[in-house]
Amino acid sequence: MTTIEIISDPICPWCYIGKTRFERALAERPDHSFQVSWKPFQLNPNMPPEGMDRREYLERKFGGKDAAMQVYGDIQKAAEGDGLKVKLDKITRTPNTINAHRLIHWAGIEGVQNEVVAALFIANFEEGKDISDPAQLADVAETIGMDRAATERLLASDAEIAETKAADEKAREMGVSGVPTFLIDGQYVVTGARDTAFWVDLIDEINGIKAATE
Repeated sequence: MTTIEIISDPICPWCYIGKTRFERALAERPDHSFQVSWKPFQLNPNMPPEGMDRREYLERKFGGKDAAMQVYGDIQKAAEGDGLKVKLDKITRTPNTINAHRLIHWAGIEGVQNEVVAALFIANFEEGKDISDPAQLADVAETIGMDRAATERLLASDAEIAETKAADEKAREMGVSGVPTFLIDGQYVVTGARDTAFWVDLIDEINGIKAATE
């Protein structure tokens, strides 16, 4: 078994694109040996808990409206090229993602982590929902089959907040400065939204190595 830890943030568009390309490779090579898990990274660790206006955030981050439009125009084209129905204009707020990361962690315990990650990407990028809102996160959990009431209780508590922040800090100490970052068997690092062909080649290489050593 080859472990793949995907360090990601559910408000990162390249993480959504990278996930899509990676999973298409897995579908092309169903005999892959990857065991996938998701680890937290906050693009905006100092974001207020309630998030902030999306336009203000983008213009502040990229140095003005024109620069922000250029960056996200390129992202829109890339997403559409991969068949994703992103609607960036529907996103009105940039959320704090600490609660979304907590939900991803709990989903991992229940064995539905990848499903929750996918649902969060859709909620944010296709539906324009505020994924810092506990009610929206409870909707995601319920849709995937998690217990809504239990999720609401956990989100109202401090459970896993310190642990999530510590995992984020650990990633930074490892040298992670952008996402997605893929950590393979705890040793090898792949950064960015690599195309599907890259992952197919890597799966073939790993399968070849494993076959030669068996």
